[in-house]
Amino acid sequence: MSRTLIIIGLCIVAIGLLWPWLSKLPLGQLPGDIAIRRENFSFYFPITTMILISVVLSAVLWLFNR
Repeated sequence: MSRTLIIIGLCIVAIGLLWPWLSKLPLGQLPGDIAIRRENFSFYFPITTMILISVVLSAVLWLFNR
């Protein structure tokens, strides 16, 4: 359990340090992401982004558990 928490913490630190570069990626603006904007209402559902992140995380976790 402690090893898992340390790895999660290091990942959070790495993401925090890389955030200036990660924020320039077009995640959240991919084709297939649903964005509805009206006068007094906006709805955003990043389905393509979530699928992409899920595939990448699954591949990384699969590699670590091998």
